[in-house]
Amino acid sequence: MCKRIFVALDGSATAQLALIEAIQLARLPGMSLCIGTVLDSSLLEQNNIGMGTLIDVGEMKAGMRQAAERLLDDAVAKAKEAGLDPYRILVESSQKRVAELIVDAAKQFDADLIVIGTHGRRGFERMVMGSVAENLVRIATTSLFLVRRKAAE
Repeated sequence: MCKRIFVALDGSATAQLALIEAIQLARLPGMSLCIGTVLDSSLLEQNNIGMGTLIDVGEMKAGMRQAAERLLDDAVAKAKEAGLDPYRILVESSQKRVAELIVDAAKQFDADLIVIGTHGRRGFERMVMGSVAENLVRIATTSLFLVRRKAAE
């Protein structure tokens, strides 16, 4: 049975459902929870955003970091309301894919279960947006719990 749960958040509704599931699991005796998010600045750097423009990439990254910290603060507050004292991790990179960063963060926490929301994208949307959950299934060395949004939502 798992003892150390890492839940990855991205601010989406499905990530919030994953957080709820992770909190419920972590309330079981002997469990611990880590809430994490990824700050992926690869699109800014790969496309040279800011080069020769009025856009301040450093300011954009700071804003992204601030939003990520707020996301973590809110999630930690929810876990504390449920009687938990979770760890938190913010992983930042422009060199790795999001799934790789989630695996790195889970390893940093020594998690034996990763909980993540999945959007269930298909076809062209999946091709364009990618699927973090699909990539996790391929590269994770620990168990995964994928939480889907209900069809009516």
